[in-house]
Amino acid sequence: MSKSFKLHNEVAIPAIGFGTYKLQEGEECYNAVKIALDNGYRHIDTAAVYANEVSVGKAVNDSNINREAIFVTTKVWNTERGFDKTMQAFEASLERLQLDYVDLYLVHWPANSQQFSNAKELNAETWRAMEEIYKSGRAKAIGVSNFMVHHLIDLKETAEILPMVNQIEYHPGYLQQDTVDFCQQNGILVQAWSPLGRGRVLYDSTLLEIAYKHNTTTSEVCLQFALQQGICVLPKSATLSRIIANNQVNIVLKDEQIEAIKRMPELGFSGLNPDFVEF
Repeated sequence: MSKSFKLHNEVAIPAIGFGTYKLQEGEECYNAVKIALDNGYRHIDTAAVYANEVSVGKAVNDSNINREAIFVTTKVWNTERGFDKTMQAFEASLERLQLDYVDLYLVHWPANSQQFSNAKELNAETWRAMEEIYKSGRAKAIGVSNFMVHHLIDLKETAEILPMVNQIEYHPGYLQQDTVDFCQQNGILVQAWSPLGRGRVLYDSTLLEIAYKHNTTTSEVCLQFALQQGICVLPKSATLSRIIANNQVNIVLKDEQIEAIKRMPELGFSGLNPDFVEF
């Protein structure tokens, strides 16, 4: 399997990234990112709302790795939507990270019509700021997160630059296949957050049987399943052994095993539907 994917603007992105959601600012996050970098990860994913950008940036800057070799993602939070607020939020993220640029900047969630009568226009204005940031060179790529097909169709109406990435919940038991298909048909790389289903899918009988046949773990099966679909994965852990294991995926699933996973009933879904979230 390829160790990286290429975005539609030709930027390379490591296929396996290190997620930092719920890692607390300070020692916990700093040490976890440092361990990840020391053990071969070159792709770190954070967000303003995770409240750990300072620790992520410090770990990146304290590493003995060239900045150009590390792919750093952060995201604008929902309270900062709109052109001016997004521009200001980006500056604040760069300041916390203590970086001159990020490799990928994402819109964390789409505005939805349950909360905003002008949701479509608000998303368009947020995206206009993203395009401005990209043109400035301070984000090497831009994208969205948790956007469903209709959000992407709306965005295409006014976008000058299509998103390079859509980061969505994706794991065995919750595939969002219509969104994946749309993204792949339009050159948008899908990234999987919660690729292990928050651990809820790891004892599923289908996955256990496949893992047994490959003499591996269900975690590796989940990650390889996504990778074989051309999807970037962002596993997260604060445990040394798991951090290392999640970056050492080296099995290949058979076609019938892929199909068996695709047939799994809904399992491990977070319950977070972008059209109905209230945050």
